[in-house]
Amino acid sequence: MRAIARLTGVSFNTVAKLLIDAGKACAEYHDENVRDVKAARIQCDEIWSFTYAKQKNVKTAKAAPADAGDTWTWTALDADSKLIVSYLVGGRDSEYAMEFMDDVRSRLANRVQLTTDGHKAYLEAVEGAFGGDVDYAQLVKMYGAAPESMKGRYSPADCIGIKKRRIEGKPVKADVSTSYVERQNLTMRMHMRRFTRLTNAFSKKFENHAHMVALYTVFYNFCRIHKTLRVTPAMEAGLTDTLHDMEWIAELVDARAPKPGRPKTYKTKNSN
Repeated sequence: MRAIARLTGVSFNTVAKLLIDAGKACAEYHDENVRDVKAARIQCDEIWSFTYAKQKNVKTAKAAPADAGDTWTWTALDADSKLIVSYLVGGRDSEYAMEFMDDVRSRLANRVQLTTDGHKAYLEAVEGAFGGDVDYAQLVKMYGAAPESMKGRYSPADCIGIKKRRIEGKPVKADVSTSYVERQNLTMRMHMRRFTRLTNAFSKKFENHAHMVALYTVFYNFCRIHKTLRVTPAMEAGLTDTLHDMEWIAELVDARAPKPGRPKTYKTKNSN
């Protein structure tokens, strides 16, 4: 944001206000228009980031806000249209899982096959949101120690296998996958600087993080042409037949802005 302020010659507060206005406008548009989605396969995952400081450093951080620490973004992706059906920014506990799954269910028009990772919070959340009206399976990854050639401070654990576990309904085993939503996690990291690891570009405020995710989601769904589909995810999902651009998002912001009215006039009491 500071780089944008320097490049454009405007103040940092102006950029911050624009982000807030765009985030609110995009959140409202997504909430109103991504509805009755006809999908067959939904994949869900969570992507990690942090606000102000990493969780382990919050206690020693100077003037850390109440919402500092780990910040998770939950996403539900239609595997066929690549549409982000639902997203939620917050913690990774069962309360957020239930809120997320309730929102996913409210946006779907039909029964779907649902795949998540092995996070236990999904079990109760999916049952509470869908009941028995879902074909649900978990893809559980098993990890081992990193190879000697890759060991280091930031070395990832080595995935040594996966297990597909049926939870509800009759999910097709071949379609039990989280590959598309995990690939979308990479797209998020590449498009939003505040998700990039090992930089100082992380979010300083939780609200701004959420606004950026809302802006990205509408841009990804309605403006960004998917390389394989050659249309936007929203067009592939049948939500629109129009390719939108950033000017359209700016129009959403302007449409939400309060309309200027006539200045108030005040009557003065006649002393006579």
